[in-house]
Amino acid sequence: MTNLNTIISTFSSEEQQRFLIYLKKKNKRNDIKNVALFKLIAKNALSSDAIFTSLYNTSNKNAYHALRKRLYLSIIDFIANTNLEEENSIDMQIIKFILASRNFFLMKEAKVAYHILDKAETLATEHHLFAILNEIYSIKIQYAYTNPSVDMEQLILKYNSNQKKHYLEDQLNIVYAKIRQALNNISYKKEIVDFETLLNDTLKEHHINIHDSISFKSLYQLMHIVSISAFVTKDYLKIESFLMKTYAIIKLRKTNEKEVFYHIQVVYMIANALFRNKKFKQSKAHLEVMHNLMLANKKKHYNTFILKHDLLLALNLNYSNKQEEAISYLAPYLHAKHTDTETLLDIRLSLIMFYIQNENLTKAKQVFSKFYHTDKYYIEKAGIEWTIKKNLTEILLQVELGDIDIIESRLQSFKRQYNTYLKEINQERVTTYLSFVEKFYKQPEIITTDKFKNLVEDSFEWIPAKQEDIFGISFYAWLKSKMEKRALFETTLRLIEQAQFVN
Repeated sequence: MTNLNTIISTFSSEEQQRFLIYLKKKNKRNDIKNVALFKLIAKNALSSDAIFTSLYNTSNKNAYHALRKRLYLSIIDFIANTNLEEENSIDMQIIKFILASRNFFLMKEAKVAYHILDKAETLATEHHLFAILNEIYSIKIQYAYTNPSVDMEQLILKYNSNQKKHYLEDQLNIVYAKIRQALNNISYKKEIVDFETLLNDTLKEHHINIHDSISFKSLYQLMHIVSISAFVTKDYLKIESFLMKTYAIIKLRKTNEKEVFYHIQVVYMIANALFRNKKFKQSKAHLEVMHNLMLANKKKHYNTFILKHDLLLALNLNYSNKQEEAISYLAPYLHAKHTDTETLLDIRLSLIMFYIQNENLTKAKQVFSKFYHTDKYYIEKAGIEWTIKKNLTEILLQVELGDIDIIESRLQSFKRQYNTYLKEINQERVTTYLSFVEKFYKQPEIITTDKFKNLVEDSFEWIPAKQEDIFGISFYAWLKSKMEKRALFETTLRLIEQAQFVN
């Protein structure tokens, strides 16, 4: 059965109203069950069986399935028509110019044809439409003999230059696809990949130099690839300068409607990198830019990005000692439904972290009860790293709650499932950390001794605090708070502050 609930959940209230108007105009009969079905699904208050019962007085579900199929097709038509009207208006206008110019060439009106093609070229250049520009330059070159004022050599130079840009964009699309596939193998299939070598080799293979002039979309893709590298290596300091310099190039360009989507993603990536580097004020400033872009074009991309925006804002607030405000941003999403499942999972895990730091264990346990799927499910939805983080968080929560039976069960399950993988990716420090957690819950009296503190000090291969991942610091803060008998959130903020001011 087509999951109409998921599709309809992506509609804003304004889009719902526009679709209902579209549907009512499309209906040729007095039968308005499709309208009723849409409204019931949009309310998200009834199960599929309950909706069926409210619409039909029969046990035969064939009519109901046919109704759902008709509604699905109507939604596809509506989305396609909307995109044709809004997103592709420039493309369609340029294509009309090209068709008109061809007609004037056939009518022996070369000057008129060239004048129209000049308009098409200007529009296509502004919107970095390299494929369409190829067509425009080909026509201009083909009919150059009809207009003595045309500079053939200049046209050929433009054509060759555009060909290079088009080729570069295509090659970068291929590189992007390969890197994304590699990330999928790392995060979702547990494969071990030397990511940095893969990135460099792939760029060289396709002759891509990051200093070349490329389109806004391609710049976004390149920045995304670099951000993936930081995600895998946990070293966001290495990429911050590149992201900021690349964005400085982007900001000089006029952003058209089609590029707003990529612009939002670029600003989000920068805000995320700044957050991971503990630069919360700068991160929040970029989130404000992101929010303003989300409001553009009648909030066209607002629903797509609001979860990511609010999650990152809440994380910045939390580590800026504004935890109550951070919780207020995320709590409303606890029961929300959205197509961005991965961010919804991140929001729930972040809320649990906030509540544990706040020592509100009852709330943390309530939120954790939402994670009722298997690890296999979470690996598929959010990746193995997220799933490991979830399991570590649960173990800490259970230690705080003092449920010995559950703690032992979770520890053994974690070791069985992830110790080999962590060793393969050189992340044995997670296993080491967990061994100290186990020592604490079994012998809590030893954790404040000098012997234990020295053991912790000698067991980790420490990296500079400024480079240390902010979530890694958060996990270590829990252990340190036990060793020092200090409040967890106070200890967390102190470690973050120390990392911010390390040279």
